[in-house]
Amino acid sequence: MSDPAGRATRWPASSVGAFEDHLAREILQSERMRLAILAGIFALLTVVFPLFALVFREDYLRNFHSVGMIGYALGVAAALVAYELLMRTILGRQLAAGRTPSPLLRFWNAFIETSVPTVLMLVLGQYAHAVLVLQGPAAFLYAVFIVLSTLRLDFRLSVFTGLVAAVEFVALSFLVAPAEIDSATPAVLIAPGFVLMKGVMLLLAGVAAGFVAAQLRRRIVKAFYASEERQRIVNAFGQQVSPEVVDELLRQGPEIASRRSFVCVMFMDIRDFTQLVEHRSPEEIVAIQNAVFGAAVEVVNRHHGIINQFLGDGFMATFGAPLATREDCRNAVAAARELVARVKALADAGRIPAAAIGIGLHAGEAVSGNVGPALRKQYSITGNVVILASRIEQLNKDYGSQLLISGEVLQASGDQGAGAVPLGPVKVKGREELLEIYRLA
Repeated sequence: MSDPAGRATRWPASSVGAFEDHLAREILQSERMRLAILAGIFALLTVVFPLFALVFREDYLRNFHSVGMIGYALGVAAALVAYELLMRTILGRQLAAGRTPSPLLRFWNAFIETSVPTVLMLVLGQYAHAVLVLQGPAAFLYAVFIVLSTLRLDFRLSVFTGLVAAVEFVALSFLVAPAEIDSATPAVLIAPGFVLMKGVMLLLAGVAAGFVAAQLRRRIVKAFYASEERQRIVNAFGQQVSPEVVDELLRQGPEIASRRSFVCVMFMDIRDFTQLVEHRSPEEIVAIQNAVFGAAVEVVNRHHGIINQFLGDGFMATFGAPLATREDCRNAVAAARELVARVKALADAGRIPAAAIGIGLHAGEAVSGNVGPALRKQYSITGNVVILASRIEQLNKDYGSQLLISGEVLQASGDQGAGAVPLGPVKVKGREELLEIYRLA
């Protein structure tokens, strides 16, 4: 299956099925709206037609043989109102039951509806000059059905509606009008070329309506795919991913492929969290976590990073994957500095108890991509850079600091690394070589 942009997309069978159900519901809802509009229009005509006949009584008596035609015309309109409401009820039940009407029923319904102006003109033709009726308001009802056929969201049905209108109008003109030709009737009104041109215009109107219907359908499909793609990305990265990252990934394409890239990894931990919440209720613990992590999500997102996972009393974030910039280390350091300040501000405001945090940053090569089964994939960063960033964060306990970075991060962070205090080559657990560590807070 391909998405609306023409990209080959391998959607799970569940997504394809969901799309088919979604489109079927949209079509049924649109069809029910169309039926309601038609019922309303013809219900209004049952009031307007007698009113006009009363206000312009002399004109009606001069052109029609009897006012009895009003009753017949109202009967046709009332019958159509009842028919439209019945069809709307039937479709409503099908919608509730999760069923869809057969194509044959939809084409039959289009034929019945589009034939209403023809029937109405046949009735009116019994009381007035046929040529007058063909040129009168009743013929314009074809346009109403053609325009509203767009709500069927089916190109073929709109063209079919225009075709039925064209054939019936031309046939009616050729079969009825010639019998009532007189000297007062302009010959051009029933000339074959004149009549056929009207038929062609009705058919073209149906084609135009079909084009609009196809565009509406395409937009529904596109909106569904966009929603599915956005949800897929959110599921892969977690609810904490920023809208900007989602939008950029949507522009890049549907596949989140594994790739090797240079990233800056951040680990953050609330110091002595167990002792901090030892005598607090579960609700208070959650409130503390929400306050700290809420600030963290905002800060990390604003500096073009993503939080990969929360770790109870801390989190891991990445700058440079899945979207890389030339300032990933600089953004990470800026985010870390701001986060230290934000946590202090939360404590000063009394929203959380006075607490210290520890942040560690390291940069290097890593492999990023989706990990896990098809139904529960998660975006993951893998590599020594992740392990070392975690080890650097743990060093804050030894140095009584809140923000430590590696030499690789300092080198790439530019002016954000100003004021860094070198701690010298440090032995990091799990690494034989010494690592240059700097304190920023």
